[in-house]
Amino acid sequence: MAEVLAPPTHSVAIIGGGLAGLSAAAKLAEQGIPVTLFEAAPQLGGRARRVVWKNAQLDNGQHILLGAYHQTLELLRLVGVDEKSALHRLPLSLTMHNALNLQTFSLNAWSFLPAPLHLLLGLCSAQGLSWGERLAAIRFFTRLKLQRFKLAADLPLADFLAQQQPQKLVQALWEPLCLAALNTPPHQASAQVFLNVLRDSFNKTRSDSDLLLPKIDLSGLFADAIETYIKKHGAQIKLGQAIKNIETVQDGLNHTFKLSNEAKDEYHFSHVIVATSPFRAIDLGLPLSFSLDLPTFNYQPIYTVYLQYPAETKLPRAMTGFCNTLRQWVFDRGQLCGQAGLMAVIISAEGPHQNLTQQELAQRVAAEMKQTFADLPEPLWHKVIAEKRATFACTPNLQRPHMQTSIPNLYLAGDYVAGDNAESDYPATIESAVRSGMACATAITEKIYT
Repeated sequence: MAEVLAPPTHSVAIIGGGLAGLSAAAKLAEQGIPVTLFEAAPQLGGRARRVVWKNAQLDNGQHILLGAYHQTLELLRLVGVDEKSALHRLPLSLTMHNALNLQTFSLNAWSFLPAPLHLLLGLCSAQGLSWGERLAAIRFFTRLKLQRFKLAADLPLADFLAQQQPQKLVQALWEPLCLAALNTPPHQASAQVFLNVLRDSFNKTRSDSDLLLPKIDLSGLFADAIETYIKKHGAQIKLGQAIKNIETVQDGLNHTFKLSNEAKDEYHFSHVIVATSPFRAIDLGLPLSFSLDLPTFNYQPIYTVYLQYPAETKLPRAMTGFCNTLRQWVFDRGQLCGQAGLMAVIISAEGPHQNLTQQELAQRVAAEMKQTFADLPEPLWHKVIAEKRATFACTPNLQRPHMQTSIPNLYLAGDYVAGDNAESDYPATIESAVRSGMACATAITEKIYT
């Protein structure tokens, strides 16, 4: 017999257990508002979760957090995660190599100076650049600061950079940062969103540009801690339950929402947060007027190639960047997480690697690693994790839906949801997902308690 759950006066359904949904649940639980979180998968975390392979705890993608991720850090504090125990906090340091392991560019911020001087003097002393290239980078950042990082009109980042930056700087600095932050090739990427990231990371406080590298797997960092916290505060979590339909039910002058799953179980709530990816949200049986608010996004992939070497294998740095190679970033998880000999190789955005089988991709990456680090032995095993729709393509003038939908008390949360204005729009990052979930929770709390 199908289950029918009647709502208390105020109750919130959250559909989707990724970071947007988990953030909303934590914030609502903190305020004592009843929450039920539905997740179709058997585990929480969405695109930031652990994957177990050959007894190793991997991540479905290697993530870098920044000191500028203020709401992400606030969320971790809220649910009791100790930053020093869970994250390496490192002053900004970027070292880029070519395929032969020849250093082509190195930037180290002057961590004892305030922003943005720490970056500007870091550019003055950057290795691998001529004085003309260093001055071009400094003039570029200074001009952006004077313009408050605002463009009169958005355009592709490659076109914007071609107007004012030498090719060496584009290849060694701006393109790697664009791929890391926006997961979109520069010739497609939004220049304005890229500037939003530069502003928040390099122009406010020095610690905003710090690199935060996880010491533990992503489920341990986020989902496990948040799940413990929200359950402690009375939230219900229903795993393996895909919501298939949302209906509005008139209740006098107000209305509630009726949710149903494949088993025809019915649940009633006063508020709903849809925290799924946009291509999942369109399958929820919502009214046509709402469905039209969701644009059709294009997507970009992220491939993570794990290579397990003998335990004594160690790279010169925990994090190394590469230019003009198949790889973009390599992380030594032995140095980061204590997983001796395990390397995580990141390939962001679209490219010819998508035409390779996973076996071929792993072999190509292993060959590049051998070319770069001549003393590397053959890997003992590999694992390729392909997120083919890892993020939306962050293109110029992208029309993104707003948090508040056309249906009262029905909200959208996710890294694709628009900010308050073009200057607050962010790419598909952990921070943008957390911001969105927190914003939905705040809006609902204000409605309930006002």
